[in-house]
Amino acid sequence: MILKKNIPVGLCSDHAGFELKSIIDGYLLSQGIESKDFGTYSADSCDYPDYAHPCALAVENGEVFPAIAICGTGNGIGMTLNKHQGIRAALCWNTEIASLARRHNDANVLVLPARFIAPEVALQIVDVFLSTEFEGGRHQKRIDKIPTH
Repeated sequence: MILKKNIPVGLCSDHAGFELKSIIDGYLLSQGIESKDFGTYSADSCDYPDYAHPCALAVENGEVFPAIAICGTGNGIGMTLNKHQGIRAALCWNTEIASLARRHNDANVLVLPARFIAPEVALQIVDVFLSTEFEGGRHQKRIDKIPTH
């Protein structure tokens, strides 16, 4: 499990991801996993950067780890998150991609496409993402080549 003691999992979404984020938040709670929600807090139309940036900063500052971000396709919120130098946000639509994103890329934000996956699939992806460790080794040198400053 990649969770860190006393550090909550970050959550953020836009309006298209709000319902799925709520489902995931409830699921995390049922598993005894604390979360910190950066918004949005309703299905009213909004802009994903308003929630992605604060969530990304919290990951970078060690206030949350990892984070889960959701929008309609996952693309917009993922692009926003990856503007932050310390973020490796991975758009995952199945468990194999989630596993590889953790094992090979040391992804620290799981991005989900709310309009393209069922909630049951999303929860399976969350489980895999949270339970998969980074392999290091040959993958570490690649991570080291991603600028962090």
